[in-house]
Amino acid sequence: MLDFPRWRKIWLWGLTFMVVLCAIPSFFAALGVAYPDELPEPTVNLGLDLAGGSHILLEAEPEQVAAQRLQNMEESVRTALRDADPEIRIGDVSTANGRLSFMLEDTSEIDRTREILTPLMNGQGLTREWELTVVDTSRVVLTPSQQAIDTAVTQAMDSATDVVRRRIDELGTREPTIIRQGDTRIVVQVPGLQDPEQLKELLGQTARLEFKLVDLDALPNDVAQGIAPPGSQIFPYAEGTPGEGTNIAVRRLGGIQGDSLTGAQPGVDPQTNENVVNIQFDQQGGQRFAQLTTQNVGKPFAIILDGEVLSAPNINEPIRGGGAQISGSFTADSANALSISLRSGALPVDLAIVEERTVGPDLGADSIRAGLIAMGVGSLLVVLLMIATYGRFGVYATAALVINVTMILGIMAILNTTLTLPGIAGFVLTIGAAVDANVLINERIREERKRGRKVVTAVENGYREASRAIYDANITNAIAGALLFAFGSGPVRGFAIVLLIGLVTSVFTAVMLTRMWVADWLKSARPRDINI
Repeated sequence: MLDFPRWRKIWLWGLTFMVVLCAIPSFFAALGVAYPDELPEPTVNLGLDLAGGSHILLEAEPEQVAAQRLQNMEESVRTALRDADPEIRIGDVSTANGRLSFMLEDTSEIDRTREILTPLMNGQGLTREWELTVVDTSRVVLTPSQQAIDTAVTQAMDSATDVVRRRIDELGTREPTIIRQGDTRIVVQVPGLQDPEQLKELLGQTARLEFKLVDLDALPNDVAQGIAPPGSQIFPYAEGTPGEGTNIAVRRLGGIQGDSLTGAQPGVDPQTNENVVNIQFDQQGGQRFAQLTTQNVGKPFAIILDGEVLSAPNINEPIRGGGAQISGSFTADSANALSISLRSGALPVDLAIVEERTVGPDLGADSIRAGLIAMGVGSLLVVLLMIATYGRFGVYATAALVINVTMILGIMAILNTTLTLPGIAGFVLTIGAAVDANVLINERIREERKRGRKVVTAVENGYREASRAIYDANITNAIAGALLFAFGSGPVRGFAIVLLIGLVTSVFTAVMLTRMWVADWLKSARPRDINI
């Protein structure tokens, strides 16, 4: 017990000092005192319930997923039948009522059509996602299964959640909470963001970028009235563009989607001095873009973002290298926002804001004040009880408790974790639970002394025997905390983080540090009896 090597003392004090030092910036922030800029500043982040911020509930429209599946299937069917040898000609294509149907010009091609389309109707694992039926001997009807639609909606929502997370991370915010709610909703909570307008603009933008060829055969009067020729679509020009207030007709199929982008950066066109967005395709997307521009030199193509045309320039020459430039009367801020949206990826489905709340920091300040009061009162009562009951050993337990709370803050600052209101509850709980280890040790030492053990032997046995129960109890609590962290979200995880860190620091301070202090005292004082 008295043999406590110097290297172990240096290690214990060094580790304690380093972690406590990391908690100092958090105390400066809590007291409102300026912290020197020259020094590192690891601080504990405050959650939405403490720092205030923005709460937004997003809801998707699953019908868009089904419509997109129909469009993709139509393009795949057209390509497969066109590439067949010999080609299978079709007409009267319709996507009404959630089904894809078309007429065969040659009814004798029914069996060959079914054979060609069978691979397209099977999903992963050869699961049938589409049903093919023949009506009136010449019309082929493809109907998606409900299970396939539900699976597609789930995948789209998972992808949308990832896109939302990437966009918010681009804002540089700390510890946002982004979780699914139900089948078609996403909850977004961003601490510290008091003005949600930028967040709303970023999340409300689908960022679905498309490059489509302009239909030069469309009649201007029909286009102005929103009437699209067969095989084409009508899109309006975006606000602020030269064509604002007018429409344009583009070919519905055969364009390029922006899902193959690898980069997007805001910039300035050196010739016009306008804000633009420079984009870069991956290898496959670059090849498709080069092929599109090579085959259509001299023709206009429209750059469409979220259903609005940004511009429709002529293709003067093939565009190779996988790079392109988007212009559309951008400001510096709007060009940067569009770059963030394009880099993070397009949302697979539109998200509408159905609920919006801004949480002010006043509530958080009241919660922190109440938590500090509870912590202070609880700490004072625990200190008085420990000192009155165990004397010197109670003083050691009190010192360990103070260091324990400080080390929790230091470790949270090092890990850049977030403190929430339940986390404060975890702090208060840790104060009461932290001294349990010292109570077990001290009571065990009492028992050893009653049995007639000498002072050093009683203390040695007390620490050794009590440590087993302490480790067992903390391991079971750690398992519960790990499960809370793994399966919980938001404030629940905040509580779990404080609980797990508190378990580690409690064992370190209540067992290791107090044992070192007691060993030093016994070695220097060599008391014949102890008051415990």
